[in-house]
Amino acid sequence: MSALHVQMKSKITMRTWVALTAALFLWASAYAGIRVGLKAYSPAHVALLRFLIASLVLAIYATQAHFRRPRWRAVPRLVLTGVFGISFYNLALNYGEVSVSAGVSSLLISSAPIWIALMSTFMLSERLTLWGWGGVFISFIGVAMIAAGEGGGFHFSPRALLLAAAALSSAIYIVMQKQLLETYSALEVTTYSIWFGTLLLLPFGVGLIHAIRIAPLGSTLAIVYLGVFPAAIAFTAWAYTISHGPVNRMSSFLYLVPVLAIGIAWVWLGEVPRMMSLLGGLIALAGVVIVNIWGKAAGGIMKASAPVRSIA
Repeated sequence: MSALHVQMKSKITMRTWVALTAALFLWASAYAGIRVGLKAYSPAHVALLRFLIASLVLAIYATQAHFRRPRWRAVPRLVLTGVFGISFYNLALNYGEVSVSAGVSSLLISSAPIWIALMSTFMLSERLTLWGWGGVFISFIGVAMIAAGEGGGFHFSPRALLLAAAALSSAIYIVMQKQLLETYSALEVTTYSIWFGTLLLLPFGVGLIHAIRIAPLGSTLAIVYLGVFPAAIAFTAWAYTISHGPVNRMSSFLYLVPVLAIGIAWVWLGEVPRMMSLLGGLIALAGVVIVNIWGKAAGGIMKASAPVRSIA
């Protein structure tokens, strides 16, 4: 029975592949969408309006899905996931995108698995091999090249470093999320994180109503798109994906997001990343691949056996 059960669990249905594809494309499109929104809105307003819309969409869904209320002892962790995964992450991402191209932004954010690997060594007792630490070193070189390229030479761009901070914040969120998934479903953790994160963004809402009134329709629609699709729908699609397939295998496909983002930004915004930034991104991603394929000792960073409940 166990062998048959494992074989069936290893099979990934067409619906799961469709959900994964949707999540990857929608998340990749978010970088270009943010740039469009920033033409008329401040970075803080883009983040707040986007997640107000996402929170509304998820609230409507929650009334139909009958979400469980979190236990009081889990609330502080859920608030912190909102801080790191929603509030700080999106503020850093949006302010970083003011002067960093959408494609390069996604490349920098893709360094998050490196930080996950580092933190998991201490927080989750998951060790890296020598190959893993070599990948960490290679990725840091790549991230440094991206920052230097965006600064117009070998001088670091503060905006690019903001994106590196966003990647670190995202990693903290994922490590904390992994612990919460032992009790709550992927969609429940994501939804509560978005709700708490949105509440923490409310102090940045001064002047938002006025900004909406004077903003061009295109910029406002871009933020509506960000809230409904890359936020609410993509997070839901990703939750469905990891609920119906091995987490480790599904997570490996996230490395396609920068490639897709560069293509979308080229078509949508006409942005072509600088050669040094593109080369640095490729080096950073190479390091990430080394860490996640050859760098993990037994019991790696993202275990397929971690308890993840279905959202269906």
